[in-house]
Order: sequence, then structure tokens, then C-alpha cells
Amino acid sequence: MTKLSEMMKEKQLLSFELFPPKTDKGMENLPGTIEKLCEFKPEYISCTYGAGGGNVGRNREVCQEIIKAGTIPVTHFTVIKNTKEGIKEQLQTYLDEGVDHMLALRGDIPRGETTTCGDFNYATDLVAFVRKEFGDKFEIAVAGSPEGHIACRSLESDIAVLKQKQDNGADYIMTQLCWDMEQFKYWLDAIDKAGVTMPIDVGIMPILDQAATINMALSRNGCVMPRELSRLISKYWIFPNPFDKEPFDDALEQKKADFKKAGIEYTIKQIDEYRALGINGIHLYALNKWKDVAEIINASGMRTMI
Repeated sequence: MTKLSEMMKEKQLLSFELFPPKTDKGMENLPGTIEKLCEFKPEYISCTYGAGGGNVGRNREVCQEIIKAGTIPVTHFTVIKNTKEGIKEQLQTYLDEGVDHMLALRGDIPRGETTTCGDFNYATDLVAFVRKEFGDKFEIAVAGSPEGHIACRSLESDIAVLKQKQDNGADYIMTQLCWDMEQFKYWLDAIDKAGVTMPIDVGIMPILDQAATINMALSRNGCVMPRELSRLISKYWIFPNPFDKEPFDDALEQKKADFKKAGIEYTIKQIDEYRALGINGIHLYALNKWKDVAEIINASGMRTMI
């Protein structure tokens, strides 16, 4: 097995995140997207699992396409609605299909429920279970939240859980997105003091669309949006609001184009800051597109094409 966590000790990695398309058309287009992303020689490509374990079949298909393209697939895996036996069976299927890297997650609690509706309620338990059942057959990544997970009672509690994931056998960290660089620096120091020594791969969502940026910040992660980013959104604000399906803004298309251009520049600057901090990898959410991501990589200088 190629251990990404070992590679991270030697150099900063580049990787992408994809999601299983919900339509047949999306699945048809995905191999082309993967092929384009692989031109940048990423060390791996991760694939999301779907809320409540949805789209598992398509997740496995995407992982196979990633293998065909010549790089390492990392499957997301949640405990939502999963029994111990079900987890064991599914992970054995992944191994049989050549997928031996995973991101161990709790996942989003199903709507109307207060628990995961499965045998485990935490990612810490999943990490321990995978190590007990499969030994070192999987390399295990775990999520890290520089601003603290929204379901956790405090940042300190969240860091203690991260240390527990490490103690239970996790190999490296994939962070949630974080635009607040001062908070990220504080978190780096805090996890270091807590004894967390796992390599850190930073998750970055390209800023391309107003509604998607606001939605990701507020509905999922509770992220702090720095003033510079807020000003960008305000400068190119779409009236009445970016979520309106029929906006009456006369400059709609121009604003969308200008915001995307400014957002790409903002994303590149953020990548520069992260790289300068000496993190171990950049993990770009590709959003199943390649052109914008290619522009970001080329302009950032992360890959020199020889």
C-alpha cells in the first residue's frame, strides 16, 4: 500500500475531492473530468459517500474510475445507519475492489433523528473498529475542524476528540474548509500542544459562486467569513439575492463572471498562505469540474508541467 501519510512527510501533496453524480449523464461525464484532473498528477482523489450512506454504489464506481486514471482513490465512509457487520462487509468489498484508503466520518445525522441510527455515534469508534477488524489494511484519514465542529461543545473538546482519533489509529487529517487564517494558525498551535502529530491535508473550496460560498459557510460548517471575502460578495451582489432563482439584476452575467474571477484570485492567495505555513497537502474540492480548478492550479504554481 502507498501510504499518503508517509508521502506527506516528504513533500506537500495535491489532491482533489469529487462526489458521485446523481444522474447517468453526470456519471458519463465524470471519467473525462478525472482524466483532466489527473494531468496535474494528484497524489490522490477522494470521493464523498452521500448523506445517510446514499449513492454508495456510485461512490464505488467513481473509485474505480479513479483507479483506471492512475491515481489513489480515498473513499469517504460514514457510520450513518450502519451496523458493525454492515461496515465490515462494505469495507471488505472496497478492499476486494482495490480501495484501501478511507476518510472515516460520523456523517450528518438523518433528518428528524437525534442519533446516527447505527451501531456507532462517533468517527472515533469507526477508526477503532476498522483498526480492530482490518489491522493496517486501510490507511485512515480523519476530519479536522480548525474552527471546531458545529456539533462539538467547544474547540477544546473537538481537539481532544482529534487526539482520540489519532490514539485509535488514524493516519492523517483532512480539514474542513477554513477561511480565517488567524484561527487556523491558532488551531495548528493548539493541536500541537495536545500531542496531535498527524500530517495535515487542508480542504479548500474554490470560490466561484456567491450562493454556493454562502451556503457552504453557513449551512454546513458555521465558518467565519473574513471581511475581504464578505466585501467581494457585497461588491458583486446579485439582486435581490444570490439564492433567487429569477434574479432581476440587470448586470447578472457580468457580476457572475467578475465574482468568479475575483473568487479564483482569492482562492489562489489562500493556497499561498496555507503552503507558506508548511501544511502537508492541499485538497481542492473540484466540485466535479476541472476548468476552474485547472486555472487555480496553473496560476498558483502548485504544479510545474514538464
